[in-house]
Amino acid sequence: MSPASVATPGHLAVAVLSLLAHRLLLCSADVDFIYNGFHNAANLSLEDAASVLPGGALQLTNDSKNIMGHAFFDSPVQMVQDAAAVVSFSTAFVFEIVTVGSGGGHGLAFVVAASKLLPGATAEQYLGLLGKDNLGNLSNHVFAVEFDTVKANGLLNETNDNHVGVDLNSLVSNVSEPAAYFAGDGGERTNVTLESAQEIQAWVEYDGSSKILNVTIAPVSVTTRPRRPLISRPIDPLPIFKQEMYVGFSSATGKLASSHYILAWSFRTGGAAQPIDLSRLPSVPKKPEPPPSASTVIKIVALSCAATVTAIIASTGVALWLRRRAALADTLEEWELDHPHRFPYRELHMATKGFKNSELLGAGGFGQVYRGVLRRSGDVVAVKRISSNARQGMREFVAEVASLGRMRHRNLAELRGWCKRGQDLLLVYEFMPNGSLDALLFGDAPPPASPLRRRRRRRRWRG
Repeated sequence: MSPASVATPGHLAVAVLSLLAHRLLLCSADVDFIYNGFHNAANLSLEDAASVLPGGALQLTNDSKNIMGHAFFDSPVQMVQDAAAVVSFSTAFVFEIVTVGSGGGHGLAFVVAASKLLPGATAEQYLGLLGKDNLGNLSNHVFAVEFDTVKANGLLNETNDNHVGVDLNSLVSNVSEPAAYFAGDGGERTNVTLESAQEIQAWVEYDGSSKILNVTIAPVSVTTRPRRPLISRPIDPLPIFKQEMYVGFSSATGKLASSHYILAWSFRTGGAAQPIDLSRLPSVPKKPEPPPSASTVIKIVALSCAATVTAIIASTGVALWLRRRAALADTLEEWELDHPHRFPYRELHMATKGFKNSELLGAGGFGQVYRGVLRRSGDVVAVKRISSNARQGMREFVAEVASLGRMRHRNLAELRGWCKRGQDLLLVYEFMPNGSLDALLFGDAPPPASPLRRRRRRRRWRG
């Protein structure tokens, strides 16, 4: 062995120090950050429609149509080690998709790209990542995990309108699965609706040693992270990745619009991302109510009209009933308090069947006399109804009531009582089935009765 080939202790020390320095340099290149909400968030680059709301949510798109939104960590991240392998990386984030009406579009994606500008990107089904003219180009240098809510028929070979996919330089996914998670130890599959306006957490993890990509999702309401990932596939993004790449999010709307939100985000290279503090998630604006359809408006107007007509009919009916009740009601005056034999007008009205002509016994200068049956006692009475145009005034009526009320004679019809309602004056007498006394005295009775002689008249009058 020649002296030149012998390693001296100094050479070994230099080699060890160089190796340690290289390792330290690699370790120092690791990136680790977390956003529990985006209040005063630093190191974020926002493009197009993306903005941070006052509440702390990162909004990628709003409810406008055909727009894009991009949000990237401002500094590049070393993704390739020694130009030979992709470094391990892990990210976790919480997103929420809120539609305007019954359906929206188009979705969002976690992105690792060579540029924050994403040249050639368009909205709609391209999610703001690429465009129709650069799909599949090797120069794109775009890796994405998409959360797609619209199926592009015949173009991108998508599973359905609610899926998770992995894209390499194209939106034709290398692997795609309907959105779901596996609950519990048994791994029962539970579907997840991406645009349900619920908070959903996602984990994207790549192991640089095994070259396995795992993608897991679950609603935030699921407190335990699913053990089984939704997607677990061997993928080598080395041909796509440059040594330094940018990490972030992209979203787009089309003919249908949705508001796409990122509520929290953590990322790390060389290890597991920090867990998100779910108790600090910002809230998003409430889902706007969709405008009512024409049929709904017609139904509302029809129901309103029907309710109005019903209310008018009911009010009219109540008013008429109250008016009739008031018309049948009596008003007491001071003189009536001294004479207790007062009948309610309603009772006499019912007793005479509403003063029906069939109950009419006779008529005179002051009014008509009706036959009546009192409902409570069943007694038959004669009701004298004094005409409102009679010359006999209230004073005479009161005098007659007072005098006849005190008079008792076996040959005179006894005054049972009276009633007054407005200008209607009513006297109630004992009913005489054989005719009236004046007819008997003065010959008004029909044959075969004959007029009495003067002596008999006097005797009848005296009783």
